[in-house]
Amino acid sequence: MFISFFYKLREAGVPVSPTSFLTFHRAVHKGLVQSIDDFYVAARTVLVKSERYFDLYDRVFNHIFAGASLPGEADEEFDFWAHSLLDEWLKNPGQTAAALGVDRDRLDDMRLDELLAYFRDRLREQTSRHDGGSKWIGTGGTSPVGHAGIHPGGLRIGGISRNKSAVQVAGERRYRDYSADGPLTSSSMSEALKKLRNMIPQGARDQLNIDATIYQTMKNGGEIEIVYDRRAVDRLKVILAIDNGGWSMEPHVEVVRVLFSYAHAQFRELKTCYFHNTIYDLLWEDPSRCKKPWHLNEIVKVDPDTRLIIVGDASMAPYELMVPDGSIYAYQRSGLPSIERLKHLAKLFRHGVWLNPVPRYRWGHTRTIQMIRAIFPMFELSLQGLEEAVSYLMKK
Repeated sequence: MFISFFYKLREAGVPVSPTSFLTFHRAVHKGLVQSIDDFYVAARTVLVKSERYFDLYDRVFNHIFAGASLPGEADEEFDFWAHSLLDEWLKNPGQTAAALGVDRDRLDDMRLDELLAYFRDRLREQTSRHDGGSKWIGTGGTSPVGHAGIHPGGLRIGGISRNKSAVQVAGERRYRDYSADGPLTSSSMSEALKKLRNMIPQGARDQLNIDATIYQTMKNGGEIEIVYDRRAVDRLKVILAIDNGGWSMEPHVEVVRVLFSYAHAQFRELKTCYFHNTIYDLLWEDPSRCKKPWHLNEIVKVDPDTRLIIVGDASMAPYELMVPDGSIYAYQRSGLPSIERLKHLAKLFRHGVWLNPVPRYRWGHTRTIQMIRAIFPMFELSLQGLEEAVSYLMKK
């Protein structure tokens, strides 16, 4: 069982080392593990080195001891179909409400994140075929997902007891927000953005360098020599280009708003601009995209060491990306396809990334996402994706 548990943790993505596994075995042999509850606490303490893996550990533990689905077996599928339902709702709320057998007014009162959670819960609750009614998702051909074969009845929740056993604790998933694929909160986003810096010494030498002072004093045989350095100033320049148009970006408004807020708080030299779907000849400095145009020909004057961060779902009709004058706006007609403009930006800035709020597992379903990924390094707008993007932007 121990060997199986070890390998399941590794397969799920928890970086368990053989050394820590042997340490855990010693704890077992010394009698420190007397029950399943002891096992849960001891194994997590010894095997898991970061809180970001606590949620993953709980899910593997629940799989081994309660038969619950492993990460990736069901959640990604639920998320995909829940987003599909949300897309259907945004396009035709009346038809979607009728297919679900619920009152549209009830769903109209929900925010987009609440709608997504509601759709995900409905998918999880359905355990058998149902042809109508007021609660379950139908299978008579009118449901946006019923005919597509989604049947989440295989998800089992087991091991729930009344005395708060380790299995129940693991099943509660109390550390979901700490996981790398968890929701991107304001605090986690702030911590990730703090790593994006370009510290340059500037000004007079008035900052005491303690390490250098100790070293020089020892080198002088005890005679004190105080060493001063210039203060390090963050001279990082950032351009944040945000897709703020179209219904496909509506589900991601909240997380993009948080990114916008913390970027403004973090970076001194930040220029924020806007576009819709893709970039043609213009970026806009005003969110309404009508008053302050910024022509791409003017961007060549920007310091090439500036970090370019583009935020958008990269989802559009392929002609918008590939056809000359493919813009849906009549005032953007340069004779060049947008994909050439994106290539131009990628060459202009040595450090540029595309942050996509669409989950990574859905990227393969959209052709334009694949095309843009070939131009810009694309990262998911999640905690892990943002950390990877920041690491990429900090490369020399």
